Amino acid sequence: MFKNWRIGSVNGALLAAYFIPVWALVVFNIIVAPVHGLYERPSVAVALYLSDHLQMAGMDTVRAAWLLALGRLTVVAFFAIYLVLLGIPRIRKNGGSDEALGIALAIGSLISFASMIMASKVGEMAALRLHATELLLLLGAAIVVVIERPEGAPKTVQQKTVETAAPLGLEQAELLHNR
Repeated sequence: MFKNWRIGSVNGALLAAYFIPVWALVVFNIIVAPVHGLYERPSVAVALYLSDHLQMAGMDTVRAAWLLALGRLTVVAFFAIYLVLLGIPRIRKNGGSDEALGIALAIGSLISFASMIMASKVGEMAALRLHATELLLLLGAAIVVVIERPEGAPKTVQQKTVETAAPLGLEQAELLHNR
């Protein structure tokens, strides 16, 4: 069963096993109570940056929390799609699931990088370490996916048969559809 698994596939599956439950829980907390969920540890740097540097009011903070939840939920959805596509051997062999993984990695890296920058601006060291670790996980997986290409289809060698063709009338060029 594990003959055709690539390192990138296993790496992506392990990342999905981390990001799906963790980020889904963060999204759930933000959906239930937007401001309270925003001020929990995974999102506290974003909340402090929004309140301190951008001076957002209550409803604007709720909208920003929902936007952050939507971004994280999108990453969770693409990781879930990746796991479903990874379960189909034909798609896994051809690398067809790499698109969903790539989108999840790109959006997740963007969110983690922005959160890391916001954590450094507000001086929240625990959040900075969390987001830097997540960013390094995502970027490492992206490098593995980019470098490791799926196996190509085996190339068959066709032997060209020698045909004795009559000379062309009026020295016309032989086109592909004339054969």
